[in-house]
Amino acid sequence: MRSPLPRPLGRHEHGQNFLVDASVPAALAAVVAGYPPRPLLELGPGDGALTAALLRLPGRPLTAVELDPHRVARLRRRFGDAVTVVHGDLLDARLDRPVDVVSNVPYAVTTPLLRRLLGAPRWAHALLLVQWEVARKRAAVGGTSALTARWWPWFTFTLHDRVPARAFRPVPAVDGGVLEIARRDVPLLDARPRDHHRMVDAVFTGRGRGVVDVVGRRFGRALARDWARECGLGPRALPRDLDAGQWVRLHARVAGRG
Repeated sequence: MRSPLPRPLGRHEHGQNFLVDASVPAALAAVVAGYPPRPLLELGPGDGALTAALLRLPGRPLTAVELDPHRVARLRRRFGDAVTVVHGDLLDARLDRPVDVVSNVPYAVTTPLLRRLLGAPRWAHALLLVQWEVARKRAAVGGTSALTARWWPWFTFTLHDRVPARAFRPVPAVDGGVLEIARRDVPLLDARPRDHHRMVDAVFTGRGRGVVDVVGRRFGRALARDWARECGLGPRALPRDLDAGQWVRLHARVAGRG
């Protein structure tokens, strides 16, 4: 007797929890309505709750990328020609176009999706529903993460609403949070991102009693002293305490060492 074929993974098994509170898709669509009109790319539409809200925005052609083939079929039946539903993995979606990205992100792929977005050209805004603490961390609420510091010269990170766990089914163990990432019209640095990334990583992983000490050990005491004076930093400041402008000033001094 043949063994049964393994059943396809459902979206929840990929880490996604579906929105059941209609006010949440409406709030997300209201944020998108404030952007200049351009095509929308929804990643992981699931049962289409957010899709339906985005469709109410005029002048914004909508493409939705969904992994589950059964949900792809249901979305196509529900929305017809109003939405281009693509069967595929959201991590493989095309991001090299002038689009705004919207997603109720499956929690299991939050980090790889963020990395892929930040490394991709041309998209303008990404409005993402992620875990609350992830949204806070990426928006530098309570301290900057290395990932945010790496990309701050090219993007802004904004924390919007907290979404209670009861707004999802199945109910997750944590609340969600709305994170907005916007590409800067003019970057704060005229430099290759990888050069800035190396500097940020060196500071976050360096040894020292505080960020000024770390910078001094890595890039020179005089440079660290002048940068700290310029930025108003005390000896107890940590890498997590720096804002975008302070990172940019540090990069300028490190790059100008000759």
